[in-house]
Amino acid sequence: MTDPSEQMRDRFADMMEATRLTGAGRLAEATDLIQRSLGGLATPRDAPKAIEPPTLDLTAERVDDPPRAASWTQATAQPQASTRTESAPKSETTTKTEAGLAGPIPEKLRAAVDGVVRGLAPVLKGLAAKGLTPKGLAPQAPGFGFAKPQTPDRSVETAAGAGSVVTKSFAGPAGTREYRLFVPSRPQVPAALVVMLHGCNQTADDFAVGTGMNRLAERDGLFVAYPVQTGRANAQRCWNWFEPRDQGRETGEAAIIAGLTRAVMAGHAIDPSRVFIAGLSAGGAAAANIARAFPDLYAAVGVHSGLAASCARDVGSAMMAMQMGAPGPGGGAHVPTIVFHGEDDTTVSIRNADQVLAQAGAAALTPARERFDGDGRPYTRTRYADAAGRVLLEDWRVRGAGHAWSGGDRAGSFTDPQGPDASRAMLDFFAAHPKGF
Repeated sequence: MTDPSEQMRDRFADMMEATRLTGAGRLAEATDLIQRSLGGLATPRDAPKAIEPPTLDLTAERVDDPPRAASWTQATAQPQASTRTESAPKSETTTKTEAGLAGPIPEKLRAAVDGVVRGLAPVLKGLAAKGLTPKGLAPQAPGFGFAKPQTPDRSVETAAGAGSVVTKSFAGPAGTREYRLFVPSRPQVPAALVVMLHGCNQTADDFAVGTGMNRLAERDGLFVAYPVQTGRANAQRCWNWFEPRDQGRETGEAAIIAGLTRAVMAGHAIDPSRVFIAGLSAGGAAAANIARAFPDLYAAVGVHSGLAASCARDVGSAMMAMQMGAPGPGGGAHVPTIVFHGEDDTTVSIRNADQVLAQAGAAALTPARERFDGDGRPYTRTRYADAAGRVLLEDWRVRGAGHAWSGGDRAGSFTDPQGPDASRAMLDFFAAHPKGF
């Protein structure tokens, strides 16, 4: 009988070869190879449940909303729960990918590769049927060929008090995007600006409702911009975080969002030291890319269920990163970062949260961990401070949560109302981190 570990290595090699064939435009061969590979490995009874074809957004269970936290003027979140504070080893949340695979490696690798190859197969099959090559597909990225059907656009009325939402369009050298802009009725002078990037299969309106960010922004006098990803740029309306052309300063979506941000700043009384960016899933990964590319523009970044900047270079490496975690490049300026991730997220591995923190410089900081057990989901918050005691990073791990915006509103998609309020926590973190704080 063949050794399962040897079979697993063979399957891994098959997947990598299929990725190479895809890049060479040999889609039919890649599809045949994956189909043969899928039939070559039996799953033992004690192996983890097979992973479904990868998506970037899953529908979360919606339960009662948790209590909301305090206002923007509060520099740090004050969770309403019993707490335990302790020192966390520096290495705990900056573990390398190899260490993250500790334990029964063949079983974990089996589940991860199953997810990758099963997700990649329909993409290759669909492209081959259309006679497309990756080069011909470049203007319309595949969005990973998600099994979940694309949700239709829907306009959601925003409960934003007396504030207003206007639709605008930005056009620059790198491209054009529409965006929604929330304008508070009594803005701070000058006001802070938060740029929010939605996830796959979401709209800007839906994301605004699900996060509840407009309601908080009205109370605190903040502007919020919601760039709109188009179906032409990506079939599932994912931000193309995995494409090299969309990760840097000069081209693609990073340059578009930065230009859009500057346009809002030029049209309103925005404080240039209080401009922030955040996102969910593909939007979280894109936010990490953009903050790293433009540390001169954004004072801090929020990454919810996302990945490290530039951790993938194509569809194949993106799928691997989602399922197994992947480090982004080091160096460059470190932007203050707040991370949210569900511990039960099977869409984007929680190891990616470790990689976001590592890229943000966690290894050079001193962590302090607090555990909260309130009426909602229990969670752990770890704050990373420098030698002067300034908190530069926050890491929120929510037990029992999947791939959804923590503490979100059930009226939006991909939300988990039972978790701690990520929107409030991010605004509190941003309030404490103006540029040059």
